Amino acid sequence: MTRQHLESVLAGLGPVAVAVSGGVDSLTLATLAHRLAPSATLVVHAVSPAVPEEATARVRAEGAREGWSLRVIEAGEFADPAYRANPVNRCFFCKTNLYGAVRRVTDRQILSGANRDDLGEYRPGLDAAREHGVRHPYVEAGFDKASVRALARDLGLGAVAELPAAPCLSSRVETGIAIEPETLTFIHAVERLVGGALATDGAGRAVRCRVRAEGVVVELDPASLAALDAEDRETLGAGIRDMAPARLAGPVRFAPYRVGSAFLVEPREARA
Repeated sequence: MTRQHLESVLAGLGPVAVAVSGGVDSLTLATLAHRLAPSATLVVHAVSPAVPEEATARVRAEGAREGWSLRVIEAGEFADPAYRANPVNRCFFCKTNLYGAVRRVTDRQILSGANRDDLGEYRPGLDAAREHGVRHPYVEAGFDKASVRALARDLGLGAVAELPAAPCLSSRVETGIAIEPETLTFIHAVERLVGGALATDGAGRAVRCRVRAEGVVVELDPASLAALDAEDRETLGAGIRDMAPARLAGPVRFAPYRVGSAFLVEPREARA
């Protein structure tokens, strides 16, 4: 589990296409791969309603700073009824569309930013990756999330290293509730509103706007949740209700953050 081991893995892959979402894992992987072999590294970022605009802006900024060969493509998952139906294995359909879109623009070896921590979670997207021959250099080199953050700092990516975990916006919608673009726009707006009201930021913070059958639930890490008094909750709740689409009108409550809580039925190992 060393940088040298990871570099050795990358060196043996030949020309690569790094699928970059805009989070710490994929940004760090793309940066290292490009610095090691600029001409052999293509970076591909897919845009869709499930990808926050800040993530795309972050990819473009990092690409300009590092001199990446960057392709921005349409993911295309919203044309897939199986994805929009939001079954428990929604991520399989998401990644199937993503890797298919990447394959249409390059025949290079596709890389993902999955790390060893992801292997203990319910990740149907890994099944799609296997079907498309995607390689996971962090997994092969024994890197977990903490190791990725340490590597990002070692590469001089200070701000990137401290990015909080941010799964795609669709992961906030309870299994079985259809994925709609306006729902994801609302979720993102809520998370920005609540995040802006919090005094803390960085890797330890969690803000998740969950759209559930019972209504809207804003999940927060313990420190952030404790910092919100009754008046704060009422003010934020009112703001959230005002911005909600008509079909999402209803109660808003605040709760502790739980991984996997967007699932209607959670497999024992499930995470989201």
